[in-house]
Amino acid sequence: MARIGTVDERFQSYNVEMVEVTGGAFWKPYGSDRSAGHSELYAYRPPIDLTNPRLRKLAAALAPAYLRVSGSWANATYFADSDSAPSAPPAGFNGVLSRQQWRGVVDFSQAVGAQIVTSFAVSPGTRDAAGVWLPDQARRFLAYTYSAGGRIAAAEFINEPNLSVTGGAPAGDNAAAYARDFRAFRLLVKENFPEILLLGPGTVGEAASASDMLAASGPGSLDGISYHHYGTLSERCSGTSTPEEALSEEWLARTDRTLAFYRSLRDKFEPGEPIWLTETAEAACGGNRWDASFLDTFRYLDQLGRLAKAGVQVVMHNTLAASNYGLLNERTLAPTPSYWGALLWRLLMGSVVLDPGVPAQAGLHVYAHCQRGTPGGVSLLILNVDRSAPHTLTLPVASERYALDTASLQDTTVRLNGLPLRLGPQDDLPRTAGVPTDAGALTFAPATITFLTMPAAGNQACHQGMGRAVRRVRRM
Repeated sequence: MARIGTVDERFQSYNVEMVEVTGGAFWKPYGSDRSAGHSELYAYRPPIDLTNPRLRKLAAALAPAYLRVSGSWANATYFADSDSAPSAPPAGFNGVLSRQQWRGVVDFSQAVGAQIVTSFAVSPGTRDAAGVWLPDQARRFLAYTYSAGGRIAAAEFINEPNLSVTGGAPAGDNAAAYARDFRAFRLLVKENFPEILLLGPGTVGEAASASDMLAASGPGSLDGISYHHYGTLSERCSGTSTPEEALSEEWLARTDRTLAFYRSLRDKFEPGEPIWLTETAEAACGGNRWDASFLDTFRYLDQLGRLAKAGVQVVMHNTLAASNYGLLNERTLAPTPSYWGALLWRLLMGSVVLDPGVPAQAGLHVYAHCQRGTPGGVSLLILNVDRSAPHTLTLPVASERYALDTASLQDTTVRLNGLPLRLGPQDDLPRTAGVPTDAGALTFAPATITFLTMPAAGNQACHQGMGRAVRRVRRM
């Protein structure tokens, strides 16, 4: 298995939406009434409790990671440079972030081993009479972050600038206006906080405007290309996808097409710079009804495998613990099946990506990485997305098997090697030991996910760096 690349050691990361931090209206979880899926889009939620011991313990288990605090609401959130926020946002803003709330984000990030990624307000309240963006809000926000002992690892100027009007930015902005304002933002960051990686354009989907924005901004203005991808709209936003599509090859390959679009933009405007997927889930607008079930774990892990193999450096799931697409249930903070998949990825899959050398088979997806923390070891992720037929692979060495399955694909309880995965009495994570498996032919049951570790593989590429990504020299 030859080495084909590396990914950031924080490759698998997650979002906490800005509106979760401030409190406000966010995508309303579905109720039992299946006829009302898009009648009520939003529900108010109080600010998330980032001191919650269960939340911290489960987030820390995914470390190291990036914690992205952004989302459409961030585009119009006023940073109140005081511990007590005003009762209403000033004119030109839709929400308020207090110092106390942001200090909670800084404390959480440090407690769980996550580095902060964010974006900035661009709504009318940040602009002068001519509509030109002013850096005052961003400067105060960044200065306070560092004074509170925090740091920002990377930043996008705007969340989804191709949808900026719906996110609170002024109407009538075009690529030239974006580039003008971005240059002011870039100057602020590079002169005062040069360690922050600048990412962009941060557009969602195959946005034609992304090319115009990058062209207007000029080459060499970014440290990385960032984008957002959702396979579809959720039922809330009148999406029409069904659970029956969720394991189809066409569905799983949608992430490839979006990446190809942004890779072409990267090669044209910022050649050689890394690509980050800074927001993704099964469906936009809070996710579909089955996103908290085992069914979406296939999409989640397959996307990680595909994008790592394709050279994407970071993938940030939306969200950690809000609405139906959260890795944790927003009410109880109990792990969803995708959380358990994320945990196994974190435990087993290192940062060096390998060519699995397995001929393509319809229904069987195989990804290979160096085994995390095991020199010479190899880990495989094997997804049998065939709902009816088993598949077989032959391995030349012994392995340890971690098989995930459920009684029904839309179950929210997942089994590891036949035993349900549950938190302990003190929210302790269960033991995740593999089952020793001899070399030879291995069979993978229909609709199952399996990790295999081969600590004695002796892979030469996995003797160097124990799976850590090569540090990239950043342009200042």
